[in-house]
Amino acid sequence: MLDPQAKALIDLVAEKGIPPMHASPPVEARQFYRERRFFSQPEPPEVAESKDIHVPGPLGPIPVRVIRPLGSKADQNLPALVYYHGGGHVIGDLDTHDTLCRTLANLATCAVLSIDYRMGPEHVMPAASDDCVAATKWIHSHAATLNIDPNRIAIGGDSAGGHLAAVVALTLKQEQGFKPVLQLLLYPVTDASQERESMRTRGEGYLLTRETMAYFFGHYMPEEWMRKDWRGSPMLAKDHSGLPPAMVITAGYDPLHDEGLAYADKLSAAGVPTQYVCFARQIHGFIPMGRIIDEANTAVQLCAQTLRDHFLKATTS
Repeated sequence: MLDPQAKALIDLVAEKGIPPMHASPPVEARQFYRERRFFSQPEPPEVAESKDIHVPGPLGPIPVRVIRPLGSKADQNLPALVYYHGGGHVIGDLDTHDTLCRTLANLATCAVLSIDYRMGPEHVMPAASDDCVAATKWIHSHAATLNIDPNRIAIGGDSAGGHLAAVVALTLKQEQGFKPVLQLLLYPVTDASQERESMRTRGEGYLLTRETMAYFFGHYMPEEWMRKDWRGSPMLAKDHSGLPPAMVITAGYDPLHDEGLAYADKLSAAGVPTQYVCFARQIHGFIPMGRIIDEANTAVQLCAQTLRDHFLKATTS
């Protein structure tokens, strides 16, 4: 059954007559997403430091938020998570995912560097992944300046951010760049075809809909070739072997469920050490919603423990 707390949220959205995301132009949708986060997200926890910097990108500076965990020292050499926010490659920013990033920093005792990449419709595929790749490579090469350990860098993201993490991992492998210690993929977009079974069976009635996904794809991947390119659909990459270890988390009542599971299976089949966990009673996007969904906090703790485990392995190997 659907988690009662998730169902209460769905019922409240219906009762209030809140329009779906795809009913608004992107600029308005971004503002709605930014404003509504306060209802479902916990209060942002205190951290040792949070500062916004800019790093060089393909078409100008990329905003990055650097968060260091509570109790850490300014000169401490920390492991790091490079995080790419979700939002369909159209909405979301450093603020919409700030609480989650702060929480992961504190629970995993690591720095979190959150990337504010270019989005559609202003910038179409592969703009977002190009920015994320550039920012991630810069962070690795400037690890000493940032007081992070270049040998203990993980990458991760939720939804569209999970897609971007998968593309970054594939790109780094192809370019023979550094190898992250983990790719943390939270209900990721991995197949832009919209043809999987869960897109049909869970594509209506659970907040994220098939129509909303079509809206997002229409803005970020407006041309068919983009959706068939591995940078649009990481599932279609020719070779997944040699990628960083992965943790893939899905939600049972999510139109993206099947492609997340299929990607975990694809990684495992290619010999990539992969853990897969499905929160069977949850909806898409639940992980930041710890104020109203208890299981969200369980998922965040799982993510943090997975990060700690992989940072420790990198230290001892």
